[in-house]
This record gives sequence, C-alpha cells and structure tokens, in this order.
Amino acid sequence: MKAVAAVLKEPNTPFVLEELDVAQPRPDEILVRIQAVGICHTDLVFASGAMGTNFPLVLGHEGAGEVVAIGEKITKVAPGDKVLLTFDSCGHCANCEAEAPAYCDSFTGLNFACARPDGTSPLSKDGQAVSGVFFGQSSFASLAVAHERNVVKAPSDADLSLLAPLGCGVQTGVGAVLRSLEARKGSALVVLGGGAVGLSAVLGGVLAGCDPIILIEPRPERRALGAELGAHHVIDPAAGDITEAVRAISPRGVDNIVDTSGVVKALEGALGMLAPKGALALIGVPGSLDAVLPVPIVGAITYGFTVKGVIEGDSDPDVFLPQLVEWTQSGRLPLEKIVRRYPFADINQAIADAHDGRCV
Repeated sequence: MKAVAAVLKEPNTPFVLEELDVAQPRPDEILVRIQAVGICHTDLVFASGAMGTNFPLVLGHEGAGEVVAIGEKITKVAPGDKVLLTFDSCGHCANCEAEAPAYCDSFTGLNFACARPDGTSPLSKDGQAVSGVFFGQSSFASLAVAHERNVVKAPSDADLSLLAPLGCGVQTGVGAVLRSLEARKGSALVVLGGGAVGLSAVLGGVLAGCDPIILIEPRPERRALGAELGAHHVIDPAAGDITEAVRAISPRGVDNIVDTSGVVKALEGALGMLAPKGALALIGVPGSLDAVLPVPIVGAITYGFTVKGVIEGDSDPDVFLPQLVEWTQSGRLPLEKIVRRYPFADINQAIADAHDGRCV
C-alpha cells in the first residue's frame, strides 16, 4: 500500500513529505489510517540523531486513526474501529504481567530501535528500507503499522485530533501525578517545566485534588496558561531562589515534585523543597546522557524522601487511556486549551513552534 509520510533523510534536517510503500500487516500487526498525531519532545530527540537511529526515518508516536486491516492473530480491534496509539510492550515479561508495561523488559527495543524485532521495517521507498516502527507505530504518516499491545480502541464519536496526545505526553504528565506518585488529595505538588508534560502534570494535580499546585516555568505565557489550568502559584525561575520561593508557599516542603525540565541545577534545588516522605519524579531528559543528580544521603535517610524515575506515567494503556478519554470528553481534562492543530503539510512549522515554545 502507498502512504504519505514525513521522512527525515538526515539528522537535524527538515521533514520531507514523500510517498512510501507500506507492507500489508503481518499476522500480529494492525494497519491504521492516521487521522491525527501529536508532536512530542522525544520526536525531536530522535530527529537530532542523538540516539543513533538509522536514516531515512519516519517518527511520530502519538498517533490516532482508524483501523484499515488486521493480521489473523488480532482480536482486540477490527477494521473501522477508531484507535489511539501509544508505546509498545511485549506482554509476557514480569512487569507486563504485573500490569506495568511502561517498564517492559523489551521497552527499548520495541520502541526505540525503529525496526521490527527481526530487524525489518514495514516501510520502504523504491525497494530500499526506511526506518519505521518508532514506538511501535511511526505515525508521522498517513498509514502506520501498529500492534495489539500499543493500540487502544476509542469511542466512535471521538475527536482524534484532540485525543492523539493522550498516547504519550498527556498520559505521562497526568500519570506521573496520579499513578507514579499516587498524589493524595490535599498534598502539595510542584511541577518543574510548563511544556506538554508539565502542564499535563498540573492537570493531574487538579484531578488528584492537590493543594497547593505550584508551577515553575520561565515562559510568561506558559505560566499564565498553567494558572488557567489550575496551578495555584506560578514562579519564574529567573526571579530568585526557587527553593526559597516554594518554601515561602509551603513551609514544611511539598509532598510531590514532577520534573519535566531535566535541568540538573533545578533538580538539586528541588531536593530542598521536599517535605518529609516527599517524592521527586524524574521525567525530563537532561541535555547529556551522562548527567548525574547528587543526592544528599543523610537528608534522604533523615527525611525518607524518594527519587523515582518515571516513564509514560506508569501507564497501563488499556486501563489508563480510556480513563483519560472519559475525563477529556466530560471536560475534566481540558486538552483543548493546550492543543493547536496544523495541517500535516505544515509539520516543519509545527516542529519549529513546538521547539520554540510557541505551542504546547
């Protein structure tokens, strides 16, 4: 089959819309006609070539669309179903069996290798392979090959252009608060960084009933948006010592911190914000893969705080994505305030706007 895809020929170059050949789904695969796809910071990381992926390459991992065809082993969805696409998992390792697929033993290979487990790709051009299967989907294309583990059926009346970001960024931010930290009603929450994941964490704090919710973000427009979404306090990190500023609001410290910035200096200050038994969730990827966060051992022992790495908001997509859809459709998760739509042909402008903070 033919599909139009946004192809990266080399690292850090513009996406080029090209017609590619897409293989028919194998027995364990699902072919989805993509109607909308979100742009996530992880797409930009892989577009830089920093992860060593082979080019040419098709990215995209917040896809949403309609099932076109299924392999003979597929029972979860049928042609015509609306679906949301998310991260892939194996389904049979200890963590998958414990309903923790975000920590699947095969997560890296299934989501970052940009190839099937046998090394092939369903995408090609003029007989030459194009790297695909990013996050089990590569949904910067009009057709994507996905799998039963990373497809979740959506309601027939779903607005897929609104719901697409649930597949990664939104479930990561909301899930970090509700699932990773299990924030209690009335507990204090700090969110470092007001991008898509950070603002989703603010929304997660609202859903959890956190009080106060404090957003730390350098861009004034995003601080304003964070306040509109439910943050009780917004702080400009350039205005002074952020640890002192948080302690002025919550003298005993805060119970929950979600970092989406990946800035080590900010994280060092965040440790000083924690209340006894508080927890810091690490989501933001730092600028260097060798980045290290020094943890004061005596303080950790004395106050019993936790530093926790988080991926995909500890989501079990079959359970959590339908809940997020319900909250969105009922108005409790106002995604329309952070979603901006672009035609697929304008993907380079959308990437630039996401990179520069002109859209969330």
